[in-house]
Amino acid sequence: MEFTDEQLERYSRHLILREVGGAGQMALLNARVLVIGAGGLGAPLLMYLAAAGVGTIGIIDDDLVELSNLQRQIIHAYPDVGTRKTVSAAKTITALNQDVTLELYQTRLTSDNAENLIGSFDIIADGCDNFETRHLVNDTCVKLGKTLVSAALGPFEGQISTFKPHAGAKYPCYRCFLPETPDENQQRTCADAGILGAVAGIIGSMQALEVLKEILDIGETLAGKIMLFDALTMKSRLIGLPREPKCITCGQIRQKA
Repeated sequence: MEFTDEQLERYSRHLILREVGGAGQMALLNARVLVIGAGGLGAPLLMYLAAAGVGTIGIIDDDLVELSNLQRQIIHAYPDVGTRKTVSAAKTITALNQDVTLELYQTRLTSDNAENLIGSFDIIADGCDNFETRHLVNDTCVKLGKTLVSAALGPFEGQISTFKPHAGAKYPCYRCFLPETPDENQQRTCADAGILGAVAGIIGSMQALEVLKEILDIGETLAGKIMLFDALTMKSRLIGLPREPKCITCGQIRQKA
């Protein structure tokens, strides 16, 4: 496959990077990435994946755009209020880059559909806002051998990590980090705790960066580590995530690695 004249111009800043070049850009164009959630994290994540030329992007979200979303979910606009987030996101992405093929899933991820939805993609980027779905995504990715880039937000903070226990015995999965779902009184969403909008943009952009690095196989990703970011102090720190030999999800896989 050769680049068109338009692609040569569009991706010129990638093509001149030694770490990307033509082979890397072709890897991006051939990649399949599933984004779970088109909200605070998913909005910048989707836009940067599309801008980079990720060839096929799946979007799972069953919500409608609300006026309160526009404070941080930059992929949506005022005329989109009341429409499905998948449709609104697709409109923005198509206007940005028609190289991208979109697969829209206007549904909620459940134990009944998780394997079918996740199974056809190379990398999964989870931007959901609840622990039950995070555990379901993790368990499915471990079972299917998929790399998972997971992020979460707080009012002024965020965290991000990459999980790929199938890649080697040293890598944990999400359940190694958080084995069980916290009690309801320990769970907060943007709706009840609030969030400074730009925090979502920072962490969602970092999540896109992690996905691109995994596709391109460049640099040092966050596999085996978690990055914590505090927007009020503009400080971040990396914490190592040790494997859990008795993890109910990936312990057996790691013993084989």
